[in-house]
Amino acid sequence: MLRRWGPAGLLLVLGALLWAVGRSVFVFLAFALLAAFVSPLIFPRSIPAAEAQRRSAADGRAIVYWRPGCPFCMRLRTVLGVTSRRAYWVDIWKDPEGAAAVRAVADGNETVPTVILAGTPHVNPDPLWLRKRLRAG
Repeated sequence: MLRRWGPAGLLLVLGALLWAVGRSVFVFLAFALLAAFVSPLIFPRSIPAAEAQRRSAADGRAIVYWRPGCPFCMRLRTVLGVTSRRAYWVDIWKDPEGAAAVRAVADGNETVPTVILAGTPHVNPDPLWLRKRLRAG
């Protein structure tokens, strides 16, 4: 749990410290906003990898493997916007089976985001490309 919320908590503490040494409340608010952005809150609700694989097999939706604090995952989520709801999201820090699925397609590394689309893995795909595919499907 600490690993999932660590980056967001660190930003909040840093913002509070800066505010305490005489910086503006706006500095704290900026750090709080950044903390919210890197927290797991901006991502769709994660489900276990087994459940995502079962659902994807039934309806053909993409599976996105991600982890909190990953800048590439945040970029993907931001670009996808509401289109992100057309995929199943698996947090590899919460689900060891999800981490194993990523390692299986990423040469033993836990490189995220990894997207499984129509049974084909895509490691760190272009967000605009994925948004287009999700809209089409």
